[in-house]
Amino acid sequence: MSDDVYQKSLDLHKKYRGKLETVSKVKLDSKEVLSLAYSPGVAEVSREIARDPHLAREYTLKRNTIAIVSDGSSILGLGNLGALAAIPVMEGKAAILKEFAGVDAFPICLDTQDTEEIIKAVKQIAPVFGGINLEDISAPKCFEIEERLRRELDIPVMHDDQWGAATVTLAGIINSLKLVEKNKENVRVVLSGIGSAGVATARLLLIYGIKNIIFCDSKGIIHKDREDLTKEKLELLDASNLKPEPGALSDAVRGADIFIGLSKGGVLSEDMVSSMAERAIVFALANPTPEIMPDVASSAGAFIVATGRSDFPNQVNNSLVFPGAFKGMLDGNIPQFKIEMFSAIAEALAGHVVDLSKDKILPTMFEDGVVEVVSQTIQKFK
Repeated sequence: MSDDVYQKSLDLHKKYRGKLETVSKVKLDSKEVLSLAYSPGVAEVSREIARDPHLAREYTLKRNTIAIVSDGSSILGLGNLGALAAIPVMEGKAAILKEFAGVDAFPICLDTQDTEEIIKAVKQIAPVFGGINLEDISAPKCFEIEERLRRELDIPVMHDDQWGAATVTLAGIINSLKLVEKNKENVRVVLSGIGSAGVATARLLLIYGIKNIIFCDSKGIIHKDREDLTKEKLELLDASNLKPEPGALSDAVRGADIFIGLSKGGVLSEDMVSSMAERAIVFALANPTPEIMPDVASSAGAFIVATGRSDFPNQVNNSLVFPGAFKGMLDGNIPQFKIEMFSAIAEALAGHVVDLSKDKILPTMFEDGVVEVVSQTIQKFK
């Protein structure tokens, strides 16, 4: 991706001073309308909501509004840049929710990276919103924050870095397996990068029935004799059919059918891809620099290659999921996300692809019906 896109993005943001604005649904063009929208008429709306809190969904923006919450501790592939630097990313997500799903959203960038303070802050602002989209919060605290908020709030909570990325990845894998004519029960998978997206992807793969997985992190293969494993890594190691010996990523990928990278750029070499099984599938999803460039992976023998970038075929992008997912939750008044929803969405997205090919394993967010198919899949769980 050329440096030109970065300069153009700076120019666009400077021109518009951000991407969002507040627009009133009610035109305040007379004293009468003002008296209904505000004082004195609004007093009756407040009394009704105090009498029955459920009426907030009928009388206020709560029905169709999401808070996009970040502490800026894991922004894109850039790392911990803090709350202020998170604003343009959260604005972008809010713009996508509105443009593609008709869902209102607002960035909430918190000037704390303490787990308890984040949980407390989100709970305190929750009355305004119909759902919470957690974003760019680093692992492992992101797991506890999402788990606690799901348990303690009565509105849906989703950490999109986990479940958006994992769901689209599974959708792409489902279609890739069709093209290479391999069975999900038999393929061997290497998953590199066990952060937030990696853990969620692993959990979805296991639920779907892909259980022969070797997990790798920055120290190499995750195995039973390591003493530095988080509870999430231990959970995944126990759930996989494979119990590997110690080794490097190069050892793990030898003979593997699928490589899924959610780690960092350049960790997968041409020789590693050449050592994989025939008709290998390579998902190099690190951003902005993939684990291996698509042309290099293809020349090394990969049959299907996907990245997280829009300038290559087969972009794995969580924007295929979160707009429709929140629309479905809000429209269906569904209290909380469940992992089974994401597996179902992945299958629905995979089935939505027209003219499936090795360069077209996923729909794009600009195709008709993507938001609707995700939203309708969610509402089946009502």
